[in-house]
Amino acid sequence: METVTINKVDHLDFYKSEAYKTLRTNIQFSGDDIKAVAITSCTPAEGKSTISFNLAIEIAKSGKHVVYIDTDLRRTALVGRYRIEGATKGLTHFLTNQCTINDCIYATNIPNMHIITAGPTPPNPSELLGNKYFKQMMLALRKVFDYIIIDTPPLGSVIDSAIVAKECDGAILAIKANTIDYRFAIKVKEQLEMSGCRILGTILTMVPVKKKGYYSKYYNSYYGKDYSSDYSDQRMK
Repeated sequence: METVTINKVDHLDFYKSEAYKTLRTNIQFSGDDIKAVAITSCTPAEGKSTISFNLAIEIAKSGKHVVYIDTDLRRTALVGRYRIEGATKGLTHFLTNQCTINDCIYATNIPNMHIITAGPTPPNPSELLGNKYFKQMMLALRKVFDYIIIDTPPLGSVIDSAIVAKECDGAILAIKANTIDYRFAIKVKEQLEMSGCRILGTILTMVPVKKKGYYSKYYNSYYGKDYSSDYSDQRMK
């Protein structure tokens, strides 16, 4: 297995770091049957990719072996955003039977963390994600890794996320504060439910912060008590 270099990692202050630790812990407390987690959103630019990548790093830091998969085959930004060097094969190559799983999965310079990049943009992303190769990949990865964190496209834009979620144990919906209409969020939630995947909760992103005190209160509260299935039910019904 080849190794790639992640040259840029998001700088997290104390409160953000604690938020990701709490998010990681709550996922772990969701049950030992929760290994593959899909993260989606209603629309682009709601922070789901940042959340999923930093969550994978946090899980790796805890000593668990994790693989991060970029399934946004239409509009990936992973390689450029984090300045990843050395990845020549991606998920598209595997799903079109151009390479093996070992050819497209890479170890990284972050201990315990592996990644699968999206690869080149295909003409038929939904069909590829729904084919037998994706199912085979998920089965194989479950035998090797403690956690599989999957960044998926916005479910309010394309159906790809629901297809991916079918092969996952849980899903998280990222929602940008003061942006997404409640009825639209409900529609996206219902689409996710139709996949049969358990919704672990929601994450409210990009909350306007004016005071440091509120900053601390927001992260401790939102990612703490409120991050649960009960919270999802209360907010999304």
